[in-house]
Amino acid sequence: MTVNWGRALNSDIAVRDLTETQARAELEELASILGQANLDYHGADAPRISDAEYDRLKRRNAQIEDRFPSLKRGDSPSEQIGAGPSEGFSKVTHAVAMLSLSNAFDDEDVIDFDARIRKYLGLSQEATLEYTAEPKIDGLSLSLRYEQGKLIQAATRGDGAVGENVTANAKTIGNIPQMLEGAPDLLEVRGEVYMSHADFEALNTRQLANGGKPFANPRNAAAGSLRQLDPEITRSRPLKFFAYAWGALSAPLSDTQYGAIKRLEGLGFSINPLTAICKTPQDLIDHYAKIEEQRATLGYDIDGVVYKTNDLSLQERLGFRSTTPRWAIAHKFPAELAWTRLEDITIQVGRTGALSPVARLKPVTVGGVVVSNATLHNEDYIKGLDSKGNKIRCGKDIRVGDWVQVYRAGDVIPKIADTDLSKRPADTEPYEFPTICPECGSDAIREEGDAVRRCTGGLICPAQAVEKLKHFVSRAAFDIDGLGAKQVEQFYADGWISEPADIFTLKERFGSGMQQLKNREGWGEKSAEKLFQAIEDKRKIPLSRLIFALGIRHVGEAASNLVAQHYSTWTGFEAAMAQAAPMEGPAWDDLIGVDGVGAVMAQSLVNSFNQEAERASIDRLVAKLTIQETKRPSTEGSPVAGKTIVFTGTLEKMSRAEAKARAERLGAKVSGSVSAKTDILVAGPGAGSKAKKAADLGIKTLDEDEWLDLIAGL
Repeated sequence: MTVNWGRALNSDIAVRDLTETQARAELEELASILGQANLDYHGADAPRISDAEYDRLKRRNAQIEDRFPSLKRGDSPSEQIGAGPSEGFSKVTHAVAMLSLSNAFDDEDVIDFDARIRKYLGLSQEATLEYTAEPKIDGLSLSLRYEQGKLIQAATRGDGAVGENVTANAKTIGNIPQMLEGAPDLLEVRGEVYMSHADFEALNTRQLANGGKPFANPRNAAAGSLRQLDPEITRSRPLKFFAYAWGALSAPLSDTQYGAIKRLEGLGFSINPLTAICKTPQDLIDHYAKIEEQRATLGYDIDGVVYKTNDLSLQERLGFRSTTPRWAIAHKFPAELAWTRLEDITIQVGRTGALSPVARLKPVTVGGVVVSNATLHNEDYIKGLDSKGNKIRCGKDIRVGDWVQVYRAGDVIPKIADTDLSKRPADTEPYEFPTICPECGSDAIREEGDAVRRCTGGLICPAQAVEKLKHFVSRAAFDIDGLGAKQVEQFYADGWISEPADIFTLKERFGSGMQQLKNREGWGEKSAEKLFQAIEDKRKIPLSRLIFALGIRHVGEAASNLVAQHYSTWTGFEAAMAQAAPMEGPAWDDLIGVDGVGAVMAQSLVNSFNQEAERASIDRLVAKLTIQETKRPSTEGSPVAGKTIVFTGTLEKMSRAEAKARAERLGAKVSGSVSAKTDILVAGPGAGSKAKKAADLGIKTLDEDEWLDLIAGL
């Protein structure tokens, strides 16, 4: 996926002031930006967006979703972890998922974290609740699997579910034990690979002396070193490892987080000496301040402090959201700032036609990294206006030639934070946002209430067509080996492909040898045949990947999985989209009832299958494929596996969130609304209209005690 970093965001509009249209547009852009940022950071070790900007955008995404829950996208950044494994390494499926952490940015967030945990567990403010606090190392996550005390496998986090097998490389890291005495028969130790400041400087000195390119920062150096295909290169790099967690276990390490970490230390692992036990939110905040004071003298990079519930039995009760544990949070450090000159503003056109302005900056070093581009979000942001036409940022519009303040907190693409009017050249003029698409010349219109101006060219716009094709071949979609963004651009320019179906007719249209391709620079008979074989291999595709690959607006990877699980087959999915076309009736109700879909996404799905040109393109593609059925998950022995459950009213013995999480762990689907497809309604006091509707539909209704009896012992 290629991302236009100057995105059409309403960042200067308070979330409470966003219209639904603005919120929908912003969530779309946020999903695109943050999805690409995950690939850059976790997959390529080449981040193009700052840590602070990433965190800010992810937080804003969550705030918008909280205010407009029906607009939450299937590919919401709140549902994503990391990036998929590189093709250069074999893949490792984690026995226990390697999740990311939610973030705190100020003291109030820390207090709220404690309050949420108490509420979830039903604990009073006076009840004792301990936490651990430890520095958040800025490195690369690694999982080490030991069997009978022997290191047998090492894997990167990858996308949280599947990582890269870097066993040979990990064995070259000096402070990773290869044999353990007294460990459980099965033990997965998790931690962070990092490089000290001194070792980083020495490595860059050697790189320059040998004519190589220096690394941007220690995190990139550590990640790039661990992910070398040649272990001897990794061996030559001064990497270290801090242990802080675990995955699969054959026996518990302790009954507390702190005890388990100390047990890992006893087994020979390095743990961070600044890890401490804290008894109150204020203790956490005080320890954060203490670590921040020492940050510059630690000798390695950290970007915050991680807090975890100390009692492991409480961690078990708290469980997980889709991508983060409820029992842990990362308190991030604030961003860094720098000033530079804005040399130009350019426009990029995205897959959905959005015109996105990008600031081209005079390169400036911020915290050791060179910054040359920044997002300008949308035309209102450039003008210094909010959605109501009121001035923002002290009424400063942004102009070419301005002296601007940018910020980052560890990597590259930042946001413009301020403009110094005292240094503005006298001959500058306000920037005029284009009303014509720079790629195809079509009108670029901005619908009322929308922050985004979009090209109306559709399929005739080369930028949109190319971006759709790039999305189609992206890693989470068809992932065709040898056909990436560069090749898509080349083939499109040559007229070889204009829509996805064309990819699967390349060989037959150009002959078995495809002489035109073999004769191109960088290609030969072997590489051409390899491409043809890779295309053939992807004719069989899982339903979820196909849905995602279609690039339907608002329908991301997570939503594609949800829809595929719900309909199972392409035939069933296709028929349901046709039946839901009137946007009312049983098929429509069934679609919007899919947890995580909602009316906006459903409308986008239905429209794609009922617009003549787009439907014809989909049909031409599907005719070339074998689409694999999606098997619905089940939990053996669970009385609620595969059933749809609705919770309503007040639950007294556990919170609603805990009840939902437990039902999902047992293989149930939890819905927010009662329909004919609901199997069980769990009703507490104050159930109201949902209980009445369930009774009218003859749906089995349980009170909380009956529900707990049903799942007892599971």
